[in-house]
Amino acid sequence: MRTWQVERRKRTRHLIELGGLVVRAGIVILTDDDRAIILGALIWMANKLQGEDGEQVRALWIDKGKRGVRGGTQR
Repeated sequence: MRTWQVERRKRTRHLIELGGLVVRAGIVILTDDDRAIILGALIWMANKLQGEDGEQVRALWIDKGKRGVRGGTQR
């Protein structure tokens, strides 16, 4: 297999895994699969992480994510 094919498959797998996180968090159901809402929320998250309280937000979200993995979807 060629190098570009291996890299393409890695990228595809990575994107599928990220999409799985959106589904696992319940976002697809809660937004009725409205991609404008999902993109808007992701942009809001990026802005929060870039803000002055970014490290605090990051720590909070890491904690919630770890609890979500252990305890199922957090809502």
